[in-house]
Amino acid sequence: MTTPTETMTPAGRERPPGPASPPAGAVDLSVLIPVYNEAENVAPLHQELDAALRPLPLSYELIFVDDGSIDGTAAQLEAIQARDPRHVRVAFLWRNCGQTAAISAALDMARGEVLVPMDGDRQNDPADIPKLLATLESGYDVVSGWRKDRQDALLTRKVPSRIANSLVARLSGVRLHDFGCTLKAYRRRVLAGVRLYGEMHRFIPIFAAWQGARITEQVVNHRPRRAGKTKYGLGRTFNVVLDLILIRFLQRYAQRPIHFFGRLGMWSFLAGFACFLGMLYFKYLCPWPGVGWFRGMEPKTFIETPLPSLTVMFFLAGVMSILLGIQSELIMRTYFESQDKPTYVLREVRQGNPGSPSAGSTT
Repeated sequence: MTTPTETMTPAGRERPPGPASPPAGAVDLSVLIPVYNEAENVAPLHQELDAALRPLPLSYELIFVDDGSIDGTAAQLEAIQARDPRHVRVAFLWRNCGQTAAISAALDMARGEVLVPMDGDRQNDPADIPKLLATLESGYDVVSGWRKDRQDALLTRKVPSRIANSLVARLSGVRLHDFGCTLKAYRRRVLAGVRLYGEMHRFIPIFAAWQGARITEQVVNHRPRRAGKTKYGLGRTFNVVLDLILIRFLQRYAQRPIHFFGRLGMWSFLAGFACFLGMLYFKYLCPWPGVGWFRGMEPKTFIETPLPSLTVMFFLAGVMSILLGIQSELIMRTYFESQDKPTYVLREVRQGNPGSPSAGSTT
């Protein structure tokens, strides 16, 4: 396992806003809570968070992001913030943008050195946060919650989740049991430059692993929903599979798309060439009807087969795939060069100071 990393930016360039560097008024811990139509849960959740975090010898903030709720959640959050202005910050989105967008908004607001997202439905237990922090302090950069005794429906939640988690772990190489558990703890530096789209908040540990973060998991309590309605369903499992395809592509080909589309194009050319050989076979080598297994068949020329159409189709598909690869390569290079983004992640440089008799000092 590699050591923690930091994304380096070229000299003279400022980091983009986000969780890379803590802003003024930094605190030790930021708890990020996206909520949508959780009017009955936010006040009890705040009480549980307060009871779990106040005894800890650290400064903290609770960031609630209301994702366009229409059930009175906004009024509840305003009341909570008025009662506890020292610790509570609240953001209101104009409309329902989704859990990933709400978490991304909370990340942009966060001032903590450690970031802990969690669900707002009270199924995550705030009492587990000190355990995550203790594990994090033992030398890890990411601690992922594992709902080992999950309190959800078997067929619509547990079984699809196990299949999806197994698939994600196998394809990403990040061996976790529960990618879907929102309750996780991150060091701020491992989220430098991470931008979330779609429903990719569950894949943040994979993004962190790409930067060399040390990752482990901690068994956490999972409670049955006590109020409100679940926003999860079987359909989200299919979204996970689609997001996983994108993650896998980004992991392998984000910086070399021509290799993916080029290989696809070459396979298309080979398929077209095989169809062309089939045409030659029918034209010059095909036995006469009545010979061997051709007995009883009507004589055919290659024009009467689908081979000419397949040859042209595969050839054009190969050309388009290679052209798409070239276009993707140009877009990728424009993305990196226009923003002076490095294509590597630098952990440390060791070198001797010029003119110094000693060598091996760290700079």
